[in-house]
Formats: sequence, structure tokens, C-alpha cells
Amino acid sequence: MEENSIASDQNQFQANFQIPFDYFVSKKHKAIESGCVLGFTDSFGNFVYGVQHLSHKSKDHPHCIKLFLDASGDTLFSIHRVNKGSWQCFRGKESRDEELIFKVERTVDEFTRTEFEISLTGENNEVSKTELKMKGSPFKRSCTIYKGDSIVAETSLMHKLGIKKMFVPRSRFRVTIFPGCTDHSLALALIVIYFDGRKLWI
Repeated sequence: MEENSIASDQNQFQANFQIPFDYFVSKKHKAIESGCVLGFTDSFGNFVYGVQHLSHKSKDHPHCIKLFLDASGDTLFSIHRVNKGSWQCFRGKESRDEELIFKVERTVDEFTRTEFEISLTGENNEVSKTELKMKGSPFKRSCTIYKGDSIVAETSLMHKLGIKKMFVPRSRFRVTIFPGCTDHSLALALIVIYFDGRKLWI
């Protein structure tokens, strides 16, 4: 399994493998752990990551929060939607007192096109300049994450072809992580943010 350690600087997207790696995303899959509303599995159907949604708001948690879990159920990130077009991602569980990993701002929000800018944090939670961008069309389940001119990850709908066509729901699709990304969990957390609030999710 890809190591889940999170680097806090721009080196987290250095190359460490030579071929693309696929994850499969679904709201309804037998591998999804209890309590998770969304699951990421590998090509063998093994549950790798899950997402839990904290629907309640309280004085301690005024923002909508999603927890990004590993296969053991441990929280890797807490994703806070600050407002309609802004998110913050922290290491660990729920509290915003934890280490800030990145900030996301939606810069374009149209029916056929959305775009986001991602600022990674360095030492002392200082936010760096924009390091990554996401672009695509949520309606088409299309999202591509870029670092400069290089593709970090992208989503694609699944189609099974055999003797006859088999229906694959739009709520199940593939995320391909490309060589150069050393932190798959971070890239997948960005995918969760990209589709946040869409009917696909919670």
C-alpha cells in the first residue's frame, strides 16, 4: 500500500514510481467500511481510503467537515469547508488546531467548468504560493490536478465492455495518480474537495 506519510513542502510531488496507479471511487461498494459514505479501493477491490461526513455543526465545529481515513480507520485529514468556495485541510482529526496542510480556493464555478487553486503549507503553517490547480467538469465526473504543466491526477468514468454493455453508475469512477506524486492520500483528498457539494457525494 502506498505510504500515507504527508510531506509539508513542495517535495511531496517528487517522483517515486514509474507507472500510473488507479483507485476506484464509489458510494456503494462492498469494500466500503462501516460509517464511510465514500470509499477508495485499489484494482484488487481492497479498501484503501474512506470518507466520513460530520453533518452536525456546533460551537466547536462551525464548519462542514469531512474526515479522510486510511484502511485502518485512522483519520489522515480533516477537510473543513470554510465557505461555499473555500476549504482548509488539516492533519489529523476534526480540530483546526492541528497542522494545516493546504488551502483550496475555487476560482471558476460554472455549470460546465470549475477551477481551483491549491496553496500548500510549509513550516510554521505558512501558506506558500499556489502550487497546484484543479480543473474540470463535475457533471462529466472530470477532474485533473496539475502541478505546473504536469498532471498529478485525473478522474475518468468507467465503461465495461464484454458480450454486451454493462451499466456502470456515474457514482463509480476511476482516479489515476501519475508518476511524480508521492502522496496519494493528499491527491485523493483534493478529489473529495473538487466534488464536495455535488450530488455524487454526501
